[in-house]
Amino acid sequence: MFIDETPLLTVENLSYFYGRHRGCEGVSFDLYPGEVMGVVGESGSGKSTLLRVIAGQDRPDAGTVTYRDRLDKDLDIHRISEAQLRFLTRTDWAFVHQNPRDGLRMNVSAGANVGERLMAIGQRHYGEIRGQATEWLGRVEVDTNRIDDLPATFSGGMQQRLQIARNLVTGPRLVFMDEPTGGLDVSVQARLLDLIRGLVSRLGLSAVIVTHDLAVVRLLAHRLLVMKDGRVVESGLTDQVLDDPQHPYSQLLVSSILQT
Repeated sequence: MFIDETPLLTVENLSYFYGRHRGCEGVSFDLYPGEVMGVVGESGSGKSTLLRVIAGQDRPDAGTVTYRDRLDKDLDIHRISEAQLRFLTRTDWAFVHQNPRDGLRMNVSAGANVGERLMAIGQRHYGEIRGQATEWLGRVEVDTNRIDDLPATFSGGMQQRLQIARNLVTGPRLVFMDEPTGGLDVSVQARLLDLIRGLVSRLGLSAVIVTHDLAVVRLLAHRLLVMKDGRVVESGLTDQVLDDPQHPYSQLLVSSILQT
């Protein structure tokens, strides 16, 4: 599906240690335009650590992360300047946190949360910013009449939708998601997953999604990495890995889901 494309993101031999404890080690993969990569494993498997390092939030002990920008230039994420990285995170990239409170400003309105990201890329016309914020609230199925309400007055599912709107309003190419449906009840999860899948498809986004929930990657991810103790133990097409897991740990993950 993506063979003829040049990778958007290349991760090579990436390792990160907390002192003597392995966060992740020797991780390599390519991510292509429009592709969604799922990363699964139990708590402590290293998947969230990997995501933070890929997103430039932590510096690796070894390995590289290379991003191909809109000018087809390859950027070594951990060698570019802080200013360049900040610019990427405001424009080309987005990061959706498990807890939406980590990705929102809780003391400003829903509209301002979305509008701030537009202002960060240089937009200044209040009417246009408010118009785009209103449009995006509608796109993530938040009542546009609540544009002036504080996020604290929203439910957890609505806060997550607002965080998604805040992140996608600037048209990023690559989205990092850390347990995007974690902590939500099943019915809310299902509606949010349908929303994310639709947005990813319509906008042609590339994404790296970390989750412990195999149903999430089954629905969203084209390919899958299975992590255990900081290492990738299996990778491949999502349906292939989930329907016919080869590694004993992958088999255990899949069987545990089937038994619940």
